[in-house]
Amino acid sequence: MRLGTSAPLQHASPEEWAEKQIALGCRTVVFPVQSNEPEKKILAYKEAADAAGLSIAEVGIWRNALSPDAAERKQNRDYCIEQLRLADYLGARCCVNVAGAFGPRWDGPYRENYSGQARRETIQMVREIIDAADVRQTYFTLEPMPWMIPTGPEDYKQLLEEVERDRFAVHLDIINMTSSIERYFHPEELVDRCAELLGAHIKSCHIKDVHLSGAYTAQLMECAPGQGEFPIRYYVEKMHALDPDMPMILEHLETDEEYISYMGYLKEVLYGLY
Repeated sequence: MRLGTSAPLQHASPEEWAEKQIALGCRTVVFPVQSNEPEKKILAYKEAADAAGLSIAEVGIWRNALSPDAAERKQNRDYCIEQLRLADYLGARCCVNVAGAFGPRWDGPYRENYSGQARRETIQMVREIIDAADVRQTYFTLEPMPWMIPTGPEDYKQLLEEVERDRFAVHLDIINMTSSIERYFHPEELVDRCAELLGAHIKSCHIKDVHLSGAYTAQLMECAPGQGEFPIRYYVEKMHALDPDMPMILEHLETDEEYISYMGYLKEVLYGLY
């Protein structure tokens, strides 16, 4: 597998960006430039990654393609298409977004996210983006979320079948899937189901941790690796067995110093794999 982070780290040039990623122990990156930025800048970062031997794991979107506001929804879907085309140009393993939310917060928890309408519109949205982008080298993926589809391996497998597009694949965030006490207490079984059901469809993974608070009612809290109870090495071993070049992306930390510290922790825990 290839470790990476979602942090570009402070840098003054594409070359310094790539150098800092390598120095941190990364072998893959989240591309730090967007499709609406100058082509010259995009090319410079691509060339820096290529020269350093860094694979490009993901191009992110992070906009609500199911927004209840029609104008916003169209603008966001257009952006999805351009980001997917950028991922294809870069040869990135995937372009990733969340399915979207039926409320004012772009990634928020709403009852309507689980409606039949939400599923129908999600399927149509994914097809529309893939068909319009017409990519050949990359995949469009949806990051699982605790409160929008797909919420687990069975749900994701069903969605793959419903979308019926060979350029639709899987982005795996196992901690986002840990949304119940059953999954929290049986994490190896969750990892095994993901590997069995989603297997070769998995193009990139996030890596973090989860902690069960002792407060009532049950509270599952995302946290940095080692600050929770998830079997990180077991997870990574399973993904490595599926693909020795599988990206494992550390995310959701606040500072460069935190990324440096927790990457050090991961390299210790994953010794012999990364």
